[in-house]
Amino acid sequence: MNERMAPLSPSMDPEALAASWDDLAAFLAVARAGGLAGAARHSTASAPTLGRRMRVLERSLGRELFLRRSHGYDLTEDGQRLLDDLTGVEAGILRATQPIAGEALPIVKITAGTFTMMALAPHAAAIAGTPPDLRLRLLAGEAVLSISRREADIGFRARRPIKAGLAGRKLRDVAFAPYATPAAPARWIVVAADTPSARWVQDRARDAPIQTDAPRVALDLALAGAGWLMLPTFLGDTRTELMRVGNAVPELAHEQWLVTHADRRTQPEVRRTLDRIAEVFG
Repeated sequence: MNERMAPLSPSMDPEALAASWDDLAAFLAVARAGGLAGAARHSTASAPTLGRRMRVLERSLGRELFLRRSHGYDLTEDGQRLLDDLTGVEAGILRATQPIAGEALPIVKITAGTFTMMALAPHAAAIAGTPPDLRLRLLAGEAVLSISRREADIGFRARRPIKAGLAGRKLRDVAFAPYATPAAPARWIVVAADTPSARWVQDRARDAPIQTDAPRVALDLALAGAGWLMLPTFLGDTRTELMRVGNAVPELAHEQWLVTHADRRTQPEVRRTLDRIAEVFG
């Protein structure tokens, strides 16, 4: 039999749990729902993500918390003990980790290109926390804001940072493909921006009849059936009005990284934001 897990004391310093409270809260959701699917309905994380997090939590605690069965997740003796212990201190931890009434929430500034920001926007409320424990300032645009000069706290970038003082976390691989409505004419919508995907189209459609300097307007034009638009597949594939009208372009594929200042990334609000973005996009 496993050695009895030491109970969590109600007087335990909440700061000692700060780094892992999100995982412990996820454990509570899975334990109370009796499985991943039920917990995912009340969480910002998917069922596969919750499953991975539970295995990481078990490894970190050195205990098996669940019996994984076809009908769901049953608690082991250690899992039930952890549920009991956490239930006793949950309210205190939540009170201790929430801002004092009237106290200004910390601001986290995120910079990203228009299309990335459009994909991020539906998840902004979840990233800010439930209830909110930080304020997001979303800085959308094709201009690259400086993380080193603290123009933003977190930047979506197309490559690993190499400049001293910056830290990076790989998020995902990004592909680009042309999209259009089914009845759209076979002609490009040109975006006059200094990005690899925009330049790729500019080189092939210098005389295109429709051009804009605003990616958001370009998407509206594509949705209206004005022509083809080069989009990252993470956005294009979610637009049910559009279909791929060509293959992904290999030379436009790149990695996507979250970049922060090395000093800023250790601050709790930035760390929470990074973790929550990874939950959504990682």
